[in-house]
Order: sequence, then structure tokens, then C-alpha cells
Amino acid sequence: MSRFTLRPDLEVRDFTPEDETGVQALLAADEDYFVAATGSPSAPGDVQSLFYSLPEGADLDAKRLLVVVCGGLVIGLVDVVLDYPEPSAAAVGLFFVHPDHRRQGVGDAVAGALINYARESQIHLVTTTTPLEWAPGRAFLEHLDFTVEAPEQARHQTSNRNLGPFEPPVLRAQMHLQQN
Repeated sequence: MSRFTLRPDLEVRDFTPEDETGVQALLAADEDYFVAATGSPSAPGDVQSLFYSLPEGADLDAKRLLVVVCGGLVIGLVDVVLDYPEPSAAAVGLFFVHPDHRRQGVGDAVAGALINYARESQIHLVTTTTPLEWAPGRAFLEHLDFTVEAPEQARHQTSNRNLGPFEPPVLRAQMHLQQN
């Protein structure tokens, strides 16, 4: 995907091996989210599993992991699979901003840059999910104009990984992009 400079101290770029420690600290910073999403806190193996977790039928070569860096520190992570669930679409598996950087415009800036990139790349559909009981995730998706399915339509997410025994159902969301 490359690199997006959002402001002098904030950029989005491809994940590199040097980012692993920062990403692990990032994921460990918000136990509430991970318990809501998976039924358990983040664990050291979660960073490595990001590289291999794919929706069923997705191509591993289409997987992109991006980090959000502010002042040299990893403060966010975006997991995207291109050309899924169909050609010219993108599926976002994880969009995560460190709790200390939320409600400061970071999520909006990152999402806006990635949505613009998607439009320029002729992506017409962006899909994602949010845990059924994670109200901040649903509110953020609705703020971005995603269409979020009704709670009674929630289901367990499918991917090429085993679901945890306490992993809750998720709400699916989608955004149809108008091309410029």
C-alpha cells in the first residue's frame, strides 16, 4: 500500500519486522476490546497470527498489515485483505487505535486516508465487522457512513483460524464507495 503522511507527526505505513514489539504493546493496551472481541485478553501470539488470519477464500498475497505511527511510536494497526469478498473490494479485519489516542481525530484521519486510497484504487466496496457488544466500534462505523447490520443478524465470524470458546458474534458492516 505504501505510506500516508496524515500530519507531521502521524503516518500510516506497511508493518515491518521492527514494528512487532510496538504492535504487541499496542494490542496489550486495551484488554477491554480484546475481551469483547475474542473473549480473552491479547496474547503474545496475536501479532504473528495477524499475518495468517484470513477470511475463508481470501488470497494470502492480498493481505496487508499497516501500522499507524505517531512520534515514532506505533499507536494503531489496520489489517486489510484486498479483492475480498470480491474483486475491487477490501475487507478490514482489524482497525485499532491505542486507547490513549482515541477521540483525538486519529481514527478519522486514518480512515479518511484509507478510504481515499481505496477510491483512487478503484475499490468499490469495503467490508468489516465489529463485535456485537462493542458499542464504540459500531458508533465509529456508523460515523464513517458504513451500513451496519441489525443486532439480530449478528453471527460468528468465519476465517481460517479457530474461534475462541468465548468469541462473541459480530455485526457485519459495509460501505459502497463512489468512484471519483
